[in-house]
Amino acid sequence: MIEARLRLQRRDFALDVALSLPGRGVTALFGPSGCGKTTLLRAIAGLERAAGRVALGDETWQDDARGLFVPTHRRPLGYVIQESALFAHLDVSGNLAYGRRRAGEAAQRLALEPVIELLGIGGLMRRRVGTLSGGERQRVAIARALATAPELLLMDEPLAALDAPRKAEILPYLERLQRELALPILYVTHALDEVARLADHLVLLEHGRVQAAGPLAELLARTDLPALVRHGGGAPDEAGVVIEAEVIERDEAYGLVRLGFGGGTLWVGEGPGTGLGQRVRARVLARDVSLTRQAPRETSIINVLPAVIEQLQADRGTALLQLALGGRGGTRLLARITRKSCEALALQPGDQVFAQVKGVALM
Repeated sequence: MIEARLRLQRRDFALDVALSLPGRGVTALFGPSGCGKTTLLRAIAGLERAAGRVALGDETWQDDARGLFVPTHRRPLGYVIQESALFAHLDVSGNLAYGRRRAGEAAQRLALEPVIELLGIGGLMRRRVGTLSGGERQRVAIARALATAPELLLMDEPLAALDAPRKAEILPYLERLQRELALPILYVTHALDEVARLADHLVLLEHGRVQAAGPLAELLARTDLPALVRHGGGAPDEAGVVIEAEVIERDEAYGLVRLGFGGGTLWVGEGPGTGLGQRVRARVLARDVSLTRQAPRETSIINVLPAVIEQLQADRGTALLQLALGGRGGTRLLARITRKSCEALALQPGDQVFAQVKGVALM
């Protein structure tokens, strides 16, 4: 586990958090600009001097009650920021070698070949930094951080400086890190699509405090977290859930695969990694789910799932409903409909309905 109990007071900002985070997988620190994500990450790294305690497993990095503070250079961590911060006068191989030298004996015992293969940079080793694309530079920066044999990897909005094509280029490599490294990663972002694609655990920050923390699927399905219900003032509504599923059937004639999960199945378009038995992650946005009280007939929507309404939050124009697929305790789904429709159907928590899922995105 990663323990972070930290307080920091500035003139116009206060950080006050108490977190116990998983020791494996990706934990996303999510929230609007200025909420304290980067400050928290830097405090865990020891780059910001906050008061409190930081520990990774049995190793304590900071405990003010005991007068203990391990400086950043002695903490076994890797740090990746928005800009790759590579040395322009060195080629890729030289940048990785520099990272290993700085880390000491632990890094010298690390075999770099698996890291190079994992991030797909084998063909770049003799290239100068100035000849690399933004996505390639970030992959090299991640490799340099891993070359130090860290016990914790910190990533501060690593995709924020990339355009859409470069972001699409690097995301599959970050997914490989998530799947294949037995290493905890703290990942700062304000992009909900990155959270849905990469995170296992989610920490929602607001005004320097933890608004909510827990498994990704559990938090995304809640209706009472404004930062997730409507992301970013005026931005498109991205409220939705992530479903972990398994490919259980293929329909070659129509280019579809069927996903099985607790509470039902979903048909989606086939894509990379959709062979039978593959574990996949699917995202369903609330705006792509409509509701009916009766099982629909002669509909073009192929995903219709029985569900029970568990929660309902209404505002002036819309209603956001949390559904349990297949009955109470099943996989959660969100549906956003107009308040007029909600009242016309007289929907209430406990009602049995049918969810019509118009869109499913394989992550």
